[in-house]
Amino acid sequence: MQTMLHNPHPVELNEVETGTLTNTESPCNLIVWNDEVNTFEWVIETLMEVCGHSAEQAEQCAMIIHTQGKYAVKNGSYDDLKPLCDEITDRGIGATIEVTSSY
Repeated sequence: MQTMLHNPHPVELNEVETGTLTNTESPCNLIVWNDEVNTFEWVIETLMEVCGHSAEQAEQCAMIIHTQGKYAVKNGSYDDLKPLCDEITDRGIGATIEVTSSY
């Protein structure tokens, strides 16, 4: 069975310019990655301060990050998540933004 992907925001060829294209309206996830350097306490403190998580929520996220290798700690638009991602990486914790797939 073939799956057809639908792009709700098609790009006209004449709109494409040189450089990196980022659709800031697509839903995204802020992913925090596990490492062998940062402590649970530092990750929990960071999630509370940067993402506004409660202590319990931050602890749960830290445990999932540790056991699964990564976890989407917050979702939203790229523009909303980019400063949070930068703040987390500035603290020495691996973080990326991934566009969520929508079918």
